[in-house]
Amino acid sequence: MPELPEVEVVKESLSRTITGKKIKKVSIKNRNLRYKIKKGFETRLQSKSIKKVKRFSKYIILALNDEKFCLIHLGMSGTIHLLRKNILNQKTNASFYHSPYLPKKHNHVFLEFDNIKIIYNDPRRFGYFKLFENKNNLENFINNYGPEPFSSKFNLNYLKKYFYKKKKNIKNFLLDQKFVSGLGNIYANEILFSSKINPKKKAKSLSENDCINIIKYSRKILNLAIKKGGSSIRDFKNIVGKNGSFQDNFKVYNRENKSCLSPGCKGTIKKKFITNRSTFFCYICQK
Repeated sequence: MPELPEVEVVKESLSRTITGKKIKKVSIKNRNLRYKIKKGFETRLQSKSIKKVKRFSKYIILALNDEKFCLIHLGMSGTIHLLRKNILNQKTNASFYHSPYLPKKHNHVFLEFDNIKIIYNDPRRFGYFKLFENKNNLENFINNYGPEPFSSKFNLNYLKKYFYKKKKNIKNFLLDQKFVSGLGNIYANEILFSSKINPKKKAKSLSENDCINIIKYSRKILNLAIKKGGSSIRDFKNIVGKNGSFQDNFKVYNRENKSCLSPGCKGTIKKKFITNRSTFFCYICQK
């Protein structure tokens, strides 16, 4: 599943491409995504212009000129592809888990602009589209989630209050979207490694310095991942077909049985499953 950096890369790609453009036509080949697309969705989007492309957490949000908002979630395998009509057969990509081969049976939603067509492809159909009638409705949806790591609300007092007497381990907290939104398994592993915190450590036992490090490395790692174009796993590419490169900076994720990269540490990276999620950590330097 794409995490905050990958969705940010897709958002930026779309923003540069469709902001200010009018939706000429909307076609739906399969309404049965994670949540069924309601009838009338096409007519409510058609002829609207894209005022702005935004992102919250792992969601892409298209702000329309009639003050409505179209929210897109890529789910596990959803991808967004741009087909440029003025260049024969040229497809550029703004997707996560992109394959050069795009089976037509998995193309579910089409948004057509002048000379550009957006294709939403999703083999597993865990992604979805949702239309919000106004800003208040969108904000009510967003308020169900915790702050993003970049938010000023994600601060020491927030963590100390949230962790107080909590027995849940810190890895599960970082994956809990009601606690902090946008993180997934890849970046939770990387943040805990850089913070020198064992992923099984109970939240209530975290020190103030632990909390400070979680905030610090959440922002540092996510910023670097965005700068690197995301993590290219299963051929993730941006809109111009370039791979992200943050996977070259992985210090712990997918490094089972390899030497720990912390200076002076002679440990090896172990892999365990915590709540059915693969978890990578150094048994020596993560306490």
